[in-house]
Amino acid sequence: MQAPPVKDGPPINQEIRATRVLLIDQNGEKQGVMPLSAALEAAEEAGLDLVQIVGNAETPVCKILDYGKHRFQEQKKKAEARKRQKVVELKEIKLRPNIDTHDYDVKAKSMHRFFEEGDKVKVTLRFRGREMAHPELGMKLLNKVQADFDEVAKVEYAPRMEGRQMIMILAPR
Repeated sequence: MQAPPVKDGPPINQEIRATRVLLIDQNGEKQGVMPLSAALEAAEEAGLDLVQIVGNAETPVCKILDYGKHRFQEQKKKAEARKRQKVVELKEIKLRPNIDTHDYDVKAKSMHRFFEEGDKVKVTLRFRGREMAHPELGMKLLNKVQADFDEVAKVEYAPRMEGRQMIMILAPR
C-alpha cells in the first residue's frame, strides 16, 4: 500500500485545522480573530484562497491570497537567490623555491584576481632533488606570499611540509 503524497507548503483552505484564526485580507489589513468558517467564506467571496501564514501561534494567522501566484513568486525568489550565490572555489598556484621575481609577480597577479573573485588560493611549493635540503627557503617564500597578501587575504591553513611539497591556503578577507 502506498502512502499519500506529502504536501509541502502551508495549509490552505480546508487543510487548516484551527477553530479560530486571525484573518488578514487580500489588501494586507487585519480583520481580527474569527471562526475558521467565517474566514473561509470571506476568502470564497474574494475568489481567492485562505492560506495559513503562521501556524505555531496561539491563534494561527491566515491570509487571503491567490495561492498559485504566491507559490510562483516564492519559486522565482528562490531561483533568483540561487543565481546570485557565489560558490567559493579553491584555486591552486604552484611555486618553486628558486622562483624568479618576474615569475613570482605573474603568479601574484593571478592570486590577486582569484581573491577579487572571492576564491580561496592554495599555494603549493614543490621541492625537487637537492632543494629538499633547504626547506627554510620554501618557508621564507611562503612568508613573503603571506606578507604580500596580508591586506587582501588571511591564512586559513598555515604553511606545512607534506612530503616533497609545502602547502598554504589563503582565503579572501
